[in-house]
Amino acid sequence: MTTFADAPVLGALNVIREPGRPAVVITPGHGSAEAAAAWLTEHRAAVQAELHRSGAVLLRGLPIHDAASFATARDALVEQRAGYKEKATPRTDFGEGVFSSTDLPAAQPIRLHNENSYTLDFPGVLLFGCITAPEEGGATTVGDMREALKLLPDGLRARFEEAGWLLVRNYSELAGLPWYTTFATRDRAVAEAYCDENTIGYEWLDDDSLITRQRRSAVITHPVTGERVWFNHFAFWNSRTLDPDVREVLEETYGPDGLPFNTYLGDGTRLTDAEVDAVNEVYDRVTVRESWQRGDLMLVDNILCAHGREAFTGDRKILVAMGEPVALADCSPATQPSTTVHGE
Repeated sequence: MTTFADAPVLGALNVIREPGRPAVVITPGHGSAEAAAAWLTEHRAAVQAELHRSGAVLLRGLPIHDAASFATARDALVEQRAGYKEKATPRTDFGEGVFSSTDLPAAQPIRLHNENSYTLDFPGVLLFGCITAPEEGGATTVGDMREALKLLPDGLRARFEEAGWLLVRNYSELAGLPWYTTFATRDRAVAEAYCDENTIGYEWLDDDSLITRQRRSAVITHPVTGERVWFNHFAFWNSRTLDPDVREVLEETYGPDGLPFNTYLGDGTRLTDAEVDAVNEVYDRVTVRESWQRGDLMLVDNILCAHGREAFTGDRKILVAMGEPVALADCSPATQPSTTVHGE
């Protein structure tokens, strides 16, 4: 086991690396958020270098205890803020680009995914901060998507590289999010303009509900490191990944094609249960975790690393901020975005 005393040093950082854990940096003690921010600013280049090496870096020992001190740390580490577009899960907005990591129920684990992988530009980095650590569970899990791409079965990987993946969303008042929440407007014309500008096919139904379809690349290249990665929500939103009881209720209520989210191979093929399971098994193999402690920050490279959340008990308050936006076009996507399975 690597200890702090004999941990390898990168620049001025003391980095602990252990199997099953993200890279952990123990920071010097600081009496204020401003002092911590000054240290983070001084060591930002070293933190960035470690982030490109490890994909995620947990910074421990900082006086980050509320949204204001978290935002101060964010501004020291992140040069440009990124927005949260095409909303898919509920979050609390604390202002200044700071959100709750998710407001989904504590008993519901969240599988690994890359934030906004279905948009044409997305956050390059995510910053999480622990204000209140849960009693049990609740880690923000992470997984290296460079390794995930290597571990995928060869035939399955080749099919995704050629066809990409297809996301189909059904927006309604009853399940998932309504379209006006996702697109932050109640004006159909504004929502349609966004879809047209962002290569999203759309179809309005009689009850003011909406269906969208967007094909995206499943494999992209990191614009800085040049490494190819598995980058998508395919398994995350596939009906096979749902809890069987939840899936049964949703399919009985809305039909197999009416779920709030579902995914397919980019040519429209519905993969077999075994093939979806194979993708989820890869995520399980690359998952690492570290229990939260109050004041912890975790910086995640959103391209190199996917993230998720364990179920938990007790109070848990984890904040998130998004930054360093990246355009899909700058990531050499293996397949080009389109509004249909035929690339139109």
